[in-house]
Amino acid sequence: MTSYPRREAAERAGVEPSYIDRLVELRILAPADRFSAANIRRVRLTRSLEDAGIPLESVGGAIQRGALSLDFLDAAAYERFAALVDETFQQASDRTGIPFELLTVIREAIGLAPPSPEDRLREDELAVLPFIQVQLAEGFRPAAIERLLRVQGDSTRRITEQEAAWWYSEVMEPAIAAGQGPEELGNAELADRISPLAEQAMIAMYHAHQARAWTANIIEGFEVMMENAGIHSRFERLPAICFLDISGYTRLTQERGDDAAADLAATVARLVRRTSVEHDGRPIKWLGDGVMFYFEEPGPGVRAALEMVHALEDAGLPPCHVGLHAGPVLYQEGDYFGQTVNLSARIAEFARAGEVLVSRAVADASRDDWVTFKDIGPVELKGVSGTVHLLRADLAG
Repeated sequence: MTSYPRREAAERAGVEPSYIDRLVELRILAPADRFSAANIRRVRLTRSLEDAGIPLESVGGAIQRGALSLDFLDAAAYERFAALVDETFQQASDRTGIPFELLTVIREAIGLAPPSPEDRLREDELAVLPFIQVQLAEGFRPAAIERLLRVQGDSTRRITEQEAAWWYSEVMEPAIAAGQGPEELGNAELADRISPLAEQAMIAMYHAHQARAWTANIIEGFEVMMENAGIHSRFERLPAICFLDISGYTRLTQERGDDAAADLAATVARLVRRTSVEHDGRPIKWLGDGVMFYFEEPGPGVRAALEMVHALEDAGLPPCHVGLHAGPVLYQEGDYFGQTVNLSARIAEFARAGEVLVSRAVADASRDDWVTFKDIGPVELKGVSGTVHLLRADLAG
């Protein structure tokens, strides 16, 4: 097991050697000539407790009385509490050629304050550097790299926050309620047993999402190549893809809590499923704040979209905004891919609350006296080259 002399252990913990001496004096750490990685984790956690306003004397006294223990930090599962490395952000930038501004995004994506050039990297931050190096070497744009890092940081933050709430409610609260000792709060045995399984499950779901997203990329690329080669799909009637997004859904569910979010999702599902099926459509997948639908024909799809907007409003739900486009789609494993899908999603993003916006292809293929279209004209959509002619759909009268 790797261990470090007092001064190096202090450096890796981000404290002065005198701080370690104080922890030894308070019997938070056992006296030693060298300190293990687990002891460094003790130092970092103790510092966090102190920063949170808990006096070190109180921590030391609780440990001596047996009311508190940090021994759970010896478990392998807690090795993810990263220590600092010898390299500063500026030194890492000079060594790797990664711009300093891009390096700072790593720490910001984790949710911490931006570092100064003299701040040292953590072990987990150091592990991200090769990924950025490869991208830069291949000519990836720094702005695209930054976007991905921030999304990765935000997505994993949401996972870990929910995981922390799950662990507290299912492990720590029952242990406290049962009057169990301090070791049961950390539950090192369970942490060691369940952490690899949790990571395995998360990686498996990540790979499944990758497979779907990569398939969509490949299909869209082939679709563009075929179109450029003059090879087009032939349809007597073009199907329509519809995206319905609920405005402020994420904020609303955060404010009202998980139970209210589940009730909201159930109400939305019931209303939109019934309406879409009535018009020869079907929900394809449920997204974070909306739904994607497939309709055999554009006209009924527009009618269904308008009815769904009004039904959700009548149910007292937040307003939604909808986008539809008609064109060839590619189907695989219960999902639809291609440019038609992507353009529909972009149109929905452009729509304002309560609006149903459609492409010219949808309007031209619609034959419904109960629906009218108001011309908006060509607009630029995010992620779409050129302009797209849009119209606003409304129920007649």
